[in-house]
Amino acid sequence: MFLLLPFDSLVVNLLGISITVLFTLLLVFIIVPAIFGVSFGIRKVYMKTLLKIFQWATLRIERGAKEKNHPLYKPYVNGIIAKEPTSLEEEIKEIRRSGSGKALDTPEFELSDIFYFCRKGIETIMDDEVTKRFSAEELESWNLLSRTNYNFQYISLRLTVLWGLGVLIRYCFLLPLRIALAFTGISLLVTGTTVVGYLPNGRCKDFLSKHVHLMCYRICVRALTAIITYHDRENRPRNGGICVANHTSPIDVIILASDGYYAMVGQIHGGLMGVIQRAMVKACPHVWFERSEVKDRHLVARRLTEHVQDKSKLPILIFPEGTCINNTSVMMFKKGSFEIGATVYPVAIKYDPQFGDAFWNSSKYGMVTYLLRMMTSWAIVCSVWYLPPMTRQPEEDAVQFANRVKSAIARQGGLVDLLWDGGLKREKVKDAFKEEQQKLYSKMIVGNHEDRSRS
Repeated sequence: MFLLLPFDSLVVNLLGISITVLFTLLLVFIIVPAIFGVSFGIRKVYMKTLLKIFQWATLRIERGAKEKNHPLYKPYVNGIIAKEPTSLEEEIKEIRRSGSGKALDTPEFELSDIFYFCRKGIETIMDDEVTKRFSAEELESWNLLSRTNYNFQYISLRLTVLWGLGVLIRYCFLLPLRIALAFTGISLLVTGTTVVGYLPNGRCKDFLSKHVHLMCYRICVRALTAIITYHDRENRPRNGGICVANHTSPIDVIILASDGYYAMVGQIHGGLMGVIQRAMVKACPHVWFERSEVKDRHLVARRLTEHVQDKSKLPILIFPEGTCINNTSVMMFKKGSFEIGATVYPVAIKYDPQFGDAFWNSSKYGMVTYLLRMMTSWAIVCSVWYLPPMTRQPEEDAVQFANRVKSAIARQGGLVDLLWDGGLKREKVKDAFKEEQQKLYSKMIVGNHEDRSRS
């Protein structure tokens, strides 16, 4: 037993030296640069190296598939059915003309009209615009992660060894490093905001609060090896306004907050999230709601209105979709954020799925599983566009204003602009959507009948 003591002492000393060296490297190359918002360019070199490896692996897969006569799978980016943006009336008119040669206003009803609704139903089943927005975006190339495209089968020993080496790097090196950084960022956020919260209100408190938040969010961004490109920073949200953005992931918050100052809006939670929320609100006027208050639209609107009317308070950050969408489209914006009459600052966020899928499918993965997937991916690469501020026009209602903002975000981010409610992720289609089509068809028939009666 005593013979093992020198060996045990050596192991402890080596472990202590290793931890000291690791913490020093973290402090010098990651934490301190994050505090001052500078970068040594290591992440960009890392990204370029990964791209070259992905390209080589993809070419190797394609060559191996051709040698073994395996079909190459190509995902349909815009859907499997070509759809023209035509109205119900125009399409039924075309069906009637091709079927009977009669004009639209000749009969009140034709049996051929049924074919329009049958075709729409089959198209929806074959190419569902809604359901596919809540599944992972399929890739054309292999990124050495577990989720890949259907091309990858066993091709060669070199590819398999490369994938195994990637697993070791991600789980044995990147994961512990990222957990350490995340723990550091969250600890500093809770400690820093709690200390700042004891200071009297004034410019000093506001200054320290903003920079504590910014520092901690930047450290958390490093914990994901996030490589973010910000465009048009002169349009960044200002005090007294509302920042609205498309929603792909919970990390959208730290992506935006690592480049600016925001007041958060959300429901009060328990556990670790509750501790963080209580610490944050001491230093900054975030808007937290109790579970019973969230459903009270008038209370929510009043709290938001009171916040934006105070021009000294930070802009509110809101994701009007209300749920996460898979980085391919933007779905219906809830109108509540657009009813209070504040200046809206639209922001478009687009992730590059080659390095890691940022989409959170909350119906399939819990928060812990999702964070594990994030921290074992290669990196989080995204682009952020700050759009010019927008205000509600006199002739617009809240829904029209929300749709105009949504269209601008979709256009800038290269996303599909959809009118569907993201709530369909967990709910059935409302009867109002079905009745809308019935009303359009009924109006077309009744309108033609009334026109003929007048003539």
